[in-house]
This record gives sequence, structure tokens and C-alpha cells, in this order.
Amino acid sequence: MIGSLFAGISGLNANATALTVIGDNIANVNTTAFKSSRASFANVLSQSLGGSSGNEIGRGVQLWETSPLWTQGSLENTGSSTDVAINGKGFFILKDDDGSLFYSRAGEFTFDKNGLLLNPDGLLVQGYPVDSNGALNPIADITVPGESTTAPNPTGEFTLDVNLDAGSDPGQTYTTTITIFDSLGNDLPMTLTFTKDNSGPPPVVNQWEVTTDIPASYGTAAFTGAPINLNFDANGELAAGSTDLDIALTLDTGAGTPQNIQWSLVDDAGDTLGDLTQYSAESATTFQIQDGHPSGVLRNISIDEMGFVTGAYSNGRLVPLFQVALADFPSYYGLAKSGNNLYRESLASGQAMPGTPGNGTLGNLTPNALEMSNVDLAQEFVKMITAQRAFQANAKVITTSDEILAELINIKR
Repeated sequence: MIGSLFAGISGLNANATALTVIGDNIANVNTTAFKSSRASFANVLSQSLGGSSGNEIGRGVQLWETSPLWTQGSLENTGSSTDVAINGKGFFILKDDDGSLFYSRAGEFTFDKNGLLLNPDGLLVQGYPVDSNGALNPIADITVPGESTTAPNPTGEFTLDVNLDAGSDPGQTYTTTITIFDSLGNDLPMTLTFTKDNSGPPPVVNQWEVTTDIPASYGTAAFTGAPINLNFDANGELAAGSTDLDIALTLDTGAGTPQNIQWSLVDDAGDTLGDLTQYSAESATTFQIQDGHPSGVLRNISIDEMGFVTGAYSNGRLVPLFQVALADFPSYYGLAKSGNNLYRESLASGQAMPGTPGNGTLGNLTPNALEMSNVDLAQEFVKMITAQRAFQANAKVITTSDEILAELINIKR
């Protein structure tokens, strides 16, 4: 009967621990990216009663293990541009002031006064810096100073969608203006003037002369090898053999001079881009684009589903500055819990495998959202009921054994 007492005690201890696990899950139902745990039980080594195999009696129960459930939590929209949730596998990589690395599913981040992207504990979010060519550099702290500015970029190339009216009379002109930028970021209105010229001998009757200029206060502009004639075929397209045109600016603005600009009319194979036409329709400019821009001041920061931290500048440019780094592990169950929604690498988890969102086994990010706890309250309440009943049943075993022992002692009387 003494054995039944200890078997009952083991049941009390195991189920009390299970209730602790259930209570922890319920307590963290609103914890960002919390992963619930489950308690597993195992029987204690049995005592042989002798005789044939299988003639053993159990000695009770023990808590076998508590293991986290790595199912995806629901996503909650927050409206914050620096909140991100991982949709799939992976962990954010965080670093403390000592250089120690931590890993977390909780993407509740903010920028501090120095432009560092931090979690609520002040750990530094890690990412890949993006250079001016779009290439990724080694992992570093994500930092975007609030006074960040972009340098101006002088116009080096432009293109226009222009139709020149095929019915124009000789000498008739059409003028269009495109804004370009010098090396200081000054915006200069550059005018292109097209003049219909039918004076040449047949079949060159679809010819326009084009000239360019800028306001005299800025300097002068001219085509290289001027005058420039544009010839069109019978279908209203630029004639075969046409080439890109070059313009040289001589500037009085203090910017770099001469500034050479290319007007793109043909592709690398020498075929016309179709941007310049001569159809029987009113002369008009329907589209224009150039690659220059003035300097700009950072106005806003956003993070997209691929993890790119993009700066929106006052000059209208969207510049990718960093790409958030994620890490995967061979075994999530071996990760060491560090509290505050943090995990650390261990021998059981294997080494961290860093990468970028959406690549390999890593999931994408959901901007302006946080991952919620994956605790299922209904399931936890059912587990609580079963653990409570198991505790009561084991307590009953102890009281029943005690009554039997009391009767045994009474035999002496």
C-alpha cells in the first residue's frame, strides 16, 4: 500500500506541473508571437513481481517533457509602418550592446533618436545594407538617421513620347519642354523645337529639324553635331539608321560643365523605341522621363513584404536602404528560451542560417502587422479540466490508500 501512496503523489506532481504549463499558455494569450507549450507524461520504471515477462506493476507517472508548438499565429494589423510579422518560417535577428545575438518572432520595432531600429528591449534589429547599385552588404545594425538626405543626380538620359503631325506645313514648328537637373540639383527647363522641313529632294519629304536650348541665365544647350534632322518612313516611324542623340550643356549655375545628356531613340540593337512618331494627328507630347533628381530629405520609412526598409524622400524618390535579415534553424525545438519573446541558439537547435525574406525556407514579411499568440483558449480549458480531474483522481488514490492502511493498523486492536 505504501507504493500506491507514492504512485498517487507522482500523479499529483505531474498534473500540477501540467497545470502550470496550461496556466502559462493562458497567461500569454495576448503575448506577441508567443508559442504555446504542451506537457507530455511518461510512466515510471515498473517493478517486476517475478515470474513471466510482463508481470510488472507501475510505480506512477512523471512529466516527460514540455515542448513548444510552432504553428503560425494569426496576424493583427497595427497600422505602424515599422511593425512586421513573419508569415512562414524564420526569426528576426537581434543584437545587444555586447554583440550577443538573439532571435525572435515578435516584430514590434521602432526607431530611436539615433535612427537605430530597435525592439522594445532596446535590442538592435539586424539587416543587409543596400548599396546604390542594389547589392546587399554584410549584416549590420539597421540604422536610418532622421536627417538623412540624398545627393542630387544630374540628368544623363531622357526619353519623350512625341507625335509630330504629318500634315504640318513646311516651316511649321512644335515645341515641348522637359525639366532636367544639373549636378547641384538645380532644375532647368530644356526646350526642344521641331521644325517641319519638306525642302529636300524626294523621297526625303518626311523630315523635321530639331534644336534645343535652355534659359540664357543658366547657360547654353546644343545638339552635338548640330543641325539635327529627324527622318520618318512611310509608316510614320523613325527611319532606319536613326541613332540616339547627344546634347551638351554649358552651364553658368556653378554646376559641373559641360553636362552631356543622351536622348534615347533606339535600343541596343539599333531598332527604334517607337517613342517618336509622325502620324496624321495633332502634334503632342504624351510622356517624358529623365534620370536626374534634386537632393531630398527623408520624410517616411516603410518595410515591405520582402523586408526592404525603404526611405521616402521629399524629391519623390523611394530608396531601399536595408533588407531585414531573418534566420532559420535545423531544429526549432532545441532553441533556448531567454524571456521577453527571445530565443538563443543552442547545440540542440543547430547553427542559425541567416538569409532574406522569401528565400529558401524563410517566409515573407507582412508589413504593418504583428503575429499574435497561437494559444487556443478552448483547447487550453479542456486540458485544464482533464488535468484538474486527474489531480483529483490521484488525490483520491492517496486518501483511499490511507484508509486501507488505517484499517490494517486497526487489525492489531
